[in-house]
Amino acid sequence: MEYRFTSENFEAEVMNSEVPVLIDFYADWCGPCKMMGPLVEQIANEYDGKAKVGKINVDEEPELAQKYGVMSIPYFAFIKNGELVSDETGAVTKDKLVDKLQKMM
Repeated sequence: MEYRFTSENFEAEVMNSEVPVLIDFYADWCGPCKMMGPLVEQIANEYDGKAKVGKINVDEEPELAQKYGVMSIPYFAFIKNGELVSDETGAVTKDKLVDKLQKMM
């Protein structure tokens, strides 16, 4: 299941999550973001119940993008126990994202 994180649910869904969280910061106009979308969705389905995988639209949630210093998208943030553990910028392989997610488990 893919989550949609917003400033309203961020504290509960991300900061207080009992499982690792992968956030995909994206925008609708971003070509590489569109390319990564299906891969992120696959990861969300494969890790359902073991991790939270979700998206944040940087145009709709600029304060969350600023909080994580997002300068270019797609930007992937790996959060565990409310802390940024790792990140990745740009279009990357599914294996690279899964590897970082696995390391948090």
